[in-house]
Amino acid sequence: MLNLLLTGLNHRTAPVEVRERLAVNAEQLPAALDALRACPGVDEVMLLSTCNRVEVLAHGGSDRPVDERPLVEALAAMRGLDAAALMPHFYVYRGEDALRHLFRVASSLDSMVLGEPQILGQLKDAYSAAKERGALQSALEPVLARAFAVAKRVRNETAIGRNAVSVSYAAVDLAKQIFGDLRPRHALLIGAGKMAELAARHLRRGGCGRIYVTNRTRARAEQMAALVEGAVIDYESFQTRLHEMDIVLASSGATDYILRKEDIRTVLRKRQNRPVFLIDIAVPRNIDPAVDELENAYLYDIDDLGREVEANRQARQREAEEAEQIIQEEVQRLIERFRTREVAPVIVSLQQRLDELAREEMERWRGKLGVDGERAEALEAYTRSLLNKLAHGPIVEIRRAAALPEGDRILAVIRRMFRLEES
Repeated sequence: MLNLLLTGLNHRTAPVEVRERLAVNAEQLPAALDALRACPGVDEVMLLSTCNRVEVLAHGGSDRPVDERPLVEALAAMRGLDAAALMPHFYVYRGEDALRHLFRVASSLDSMVLGEPQILGQLKDAYSAAKERGALQSALEPVLARAFAVAKRVRNETAIGRNAVSVSYAAVDLAKQIFGDLRPRHALLIGAGKMAELAARHLRRGGCGRIYVTNRTRARAEQMAALVEGAVIDYESFQTRLHEMDIVLASSGATDYILRKEDIRTVLRKRQNRPVFLIDIAVPRNIDPAVDELENAYLYDIDDLGREVEANRQARQREAEEAEQIIQEEVQRLIERFRTREVAPVIVSLQQRLDELAREEMERWRGKLGVDGERAEALEAYTRSLLNKLAHGPIVEIRRAAALPEGDRILAVIRRMFRLEES
């Protein structure tokens, strides 16, 4: 098994003030990789640093387990922190446990938001940075390649990432359910706060045809419109253009309703009763709840979206149980592959030993029987065929033993039986 170590801290083991002080940005990453790789016993290393975790994956070239303390001390020294104070926040995984944790991180089973897709991209960036710096070689490369494949399998075989688990994304998800294709749709954001900005980004990624922003402070509206390649509508006149909008998201700081039932009735009349989707994520609410009584007006407030998010979160949790089974299966598969690779020298040694026996017996019987030419070739073929058949069973047993917990004991017996050199 690989001499593998994974150590780090995350949102569950360290508060944000610790994570942000230890975080390593892209400019600092090359020097950090050099420092970590210089730690005793480390020959390969990768560093993953995100807003929720800082983790080091290391491989040691010797049989002696990699010590996590020099790695933590190196990280602390780079950031001017006290390693002893950091140590209680760090977790340590070795061997099979390190593989399992890595696969869970790649598959977003260890994320703050279960199933969020960003972590896989961040892990790939960390891999690319380590590879570019020459910190990855033959041991960690296949491990990370497998982690990416496992994450893809989890994504394809479960629905862990298919349901929205943020209010802003849930709003856009509902819009897709109502309208299907968002490309021909126009959306208006009333207010330009953080929630509206997130919704605007989701709308843009969802392919919404045109995004408008209106806000009491025009400069802020212009700023947000620029982020999503949208346009600004004057706050004083936005109601005159409401009938152009298929989606209206309200998040202003108004203390009273800014859209009432009669306003939307007028809008629907101008739209010839084509549906309009209204999302009110403001508190106090911006849209009169009575609007929902109108046919073809679909109104959702923050509580409606909250219930949608909670239902989706529970659905993701159920999918996570299936994903955990996939992780376990993939960890065992990779361990078996490593063990099979480890017994390859034993198989080679066995084949070499049998070849030696075949040559010795051939020479002895060639002289004793006085055979040569075709008869000698026939005798050689017979001898090799017999030994190959005798070797087949032990070789199969060696490969089978590689996957078993008691494999070392079985290999020791086979070595003694055939008097093989220790490999």
